[in-house]
Amino acid sequence: MGVEDKMRIREKVWKHMEEQKVGRFPFPLKHRISNFKGAEQAAHRVTTLAEYREAMTVKVNPDAPQLPLRTQILVDGKTLLVPTPRLKAGFIQVKPEWVPHGEEKKAASLTHMKSYGKEIPLTDIPRIDLIIVGSVAVHQDGRRLGKGEGYDREYAILRELGNPEVAVVTTIHSVQLVDDKIPVDHYDLTVDWIATNEEMFPTETPYPKPTGIDWDQVTEAEKEEMPVLAEIWQLRRK
Repeated sequence: MGVEDKMRIREKVWKHMEEQKVGRFPFPLKHRISNFKGAEQAAHRVTTLAEYREAMTVKVNPDAPQLPLRTQILVDGKTLLVPTPRLKAGFIQVKPEWVPHGEEKKAASLTHMKSYGKEIPLTDIPRIDLIIVGSVAVHQDGRRLGKGEGYDREYAILRELGNPEVAVVTTIHSVQLVDDKIPVDHYDLTVDWIATNEEMFPTETPYPKPTGIDWDQVTEAEKEEMPVLAEIWQLRRK
């Protein structure tokens, strides 16, 4: 079980979403965290969690299906933290007081986020209280698959920077729940809660989350592709 098995599961889910016509713009659904009908309902379910209500800063992926949740975070007066594509510029922070009333959705969109927020250096990242991730496929025991481009490293990076272990939630369409035996590598991120268009439940996952970056697995090419890794490496050496 490995990379090929993960891609086979992804392809199956993308095809299933297309057949069931549960996807939404942007298209095609393949090779991305696919948007889905009912994303708003899934987002609302997350806001009922105690971990959400108590959170002051929430990190959310920048993909389309999580836009309703990013919007609600700002409406609820919480600080939003969003990673830039491939973490080339680290994270964008958007504080609720920077967003005029009624413009929360615009401020939470990838297109306009920088106009309302600002890129912050790794040393200025605040404590993150809750993490929201998008997924392509999820098993009810918390195993998940992203789109396969290494974004799971974000969690390891935050732990490396001293952020404590916090709850991880994913929002998906119910057809993205799978029974497949998703392979789990030590660097893979599992989720504690799954919110769908129909329900929300805890995974009680038995799989540990990364406690930091496995530097033995980081190549010099990856440090160039994801400069934040090189930056953390230098911070560690100091």
